[in-house]
Amino acid sequence: MGAKEAFRESNWSSLPIRDLGLVIAGTPLEPVLKDFEGELARAGVPLVPHFYLSTEWGVVPGTTALAIPFYLAHPELSEKHAAEVGHLEGRGREEQLRYLRHEMGHVVNYAWRLYDEEEWVKLFGPITRPYLEDYRPSPFSRRYVRHLPGWYAQKHPDEDWAETFAVWMTPGRDWRAEYAEHPMALAKLEYCDRTLATLRERPPVVTSSETDEEVAVIPYSVEQFYKGLEPIAGEFPHGLDGALRAIFEDLAAPAPSDSAASTPADAEKRAAAVLLRALERPLLDNIYRWTGHFPERTRTLMRHLAQRAEGLALVYPAREEAAATLAVTTLVTALAMNHVTSGDYLP
Repeated sequence: MGAKEAFRESNWSSLPIRDLGLVIAGTPLEPVLKDFEGELARAGVPLVPHFYLSTEWGVVPGTTALAIPFYLAHPELSEKHAAEVGHLEGRGREEQLRYLRHEMGHVVNYAWRLYDEEEWVKLFGPITRPYLEDYRPSPFSRRYVRHLPGWYAQKHPDEDWAETFAVWMTPGRDWRAEYAEHPMALAKLEYCDRTLATLRERPPVVTSSETDEEVAVIPYSVEQFYKGLEPIAGEFPHGLDGALRAIFEDLAAPAPSDSAASTPADAEKRAAAVLLRALERPLLDNIYRWTGHFPERTRTLMRHLAQRAEGLALVYPAREEAAATLAVTTLVTALAMNHVTSGDYLP
């Protein structure tokens, strides 16, 4: 069954993913990959990876095959992913190219085993360092480049290299000027520049195109896939009730200039829980970008705050919508930063 036929079925989300007929050819991904191959040629990268659809972005260590999330291969799947997870890694051409450049850094690293070179280890650290999903970045650190959101270069030496490579190969990006005052990050970029020049004369030592969970063999359904990605459960301190009260009770207090002759519109009240739920999706990506607090955690936090606001029956004047939005955004950002730096929302 082809993708067109599969998605005409009302129960497509319960079909095995391998039966959805998902391929790259003929989708919006195809021209993006063609553009990316052009970028590789212009940058002088002497290797084009094997692209395939899988469950997430990635490169299996020791291979040169580059995995692209299957949910980017069909608009129905992209909408489903955004609704289920709250964010989409690869929303549109430019963002897809950003992820491709990053993953290509892994391909180059594994193909030439750069991680074994003394200078690589000196600049980035040993690749054998434990790979932790939970990491505590130092925002705006001058030691690292900035490419993907969440200060991703700080996660592991392999990611530090991949982010450095991505910045290096981004068309039109003057990385020398951008990082002129960041000597450690600049040293990594200059190493990347020197190394890529030598790779053009060195054949890769690893050429395996082994894949991992390619869509053609995935036995479980889309519904089962998202069931395994349910939001991270969390325990939240009671002190968050006080923070919510402080925001919405302050907004509800009458201003000194308020007069008895206020209009019905001035008296309109809105539920704080509704606002918190409305802000969930737009906050996920931005909080992650600037704090490193995972979108899944932010989603769980936002839902907890909305639940508590509902339980406390908190409201605010409709005329204070902008102020309420700003206050909630500031609160969630502060809580996210606390969690990233200390492991707790209220340390």
